Amino acid sequence: SKDEIVAFWKGCGDLGRPFGPALKLLLVTGQRRDEVVRIQWSHLDLEEALWTLPKAETKSDRQHEVPLSPLALEIIQAQPRTNEFVFTTTGATPISGFSKVKVRLDKLSGLTDWRLHDLRRTAASRMAGIGIAPHVIEKVLNHATGQISGVAAVYNRYAYREEKIVALAAWARVLSEIVDKDRNNVTAIDVIS
Repeated sequence: SKDEIVAFWKGCGDLGRPFGPALKLLLVTGQRRDEVVRIQWSHLDLEEALWTLPKAETKSDRQHEVPLSPLALEIIQAQPRTNEFVFTTTGATPISGFSKVKVRLDKLSGLTDWRLHDLRRTAASRMAGIGIAPHVIEKVLNHATGQISGVAAVYNRYAYREEKIVALAAWARVLSEIVDKDRNNVTAIDVIS
């Protein structure tokens, strides 16, 4: 719900760096936890607002491009550049220890009956709710299957890059409106699926 999103977002702010921003980025991008926590600066093109996950770093075992909305860029650019990993506590490895972090976040946010994977589900559901086509959401999530199956899945190699840009930007605007009343001066757009 919107109230849960607000509580989560505030809890992440109270949780602080690096876990709070990493968890916010999970919700903003809809990507998998392990992919987000292993973001490396070399995988980011901040000028093009693009995060490219190498094949070896994805569950689907294929390269995946994630367009970065202004909100995603804001979160990433606020992180100190101490080593190759964007989110780190050691300076040498990506963050870990999410079971303890989740317990802390539950206390800070007042939320208890949820899982980190719910953030990915929320992003996908909210994108659907604002009119993003299911096959575009599947591409954003880097799912191997979905609306395109059979012969189309074999032959359709289109990356849906522009559609993913629109989808993630629209979701970020809606999310910003939910969590930050100061950002409510953004004009909503209609997205045609």
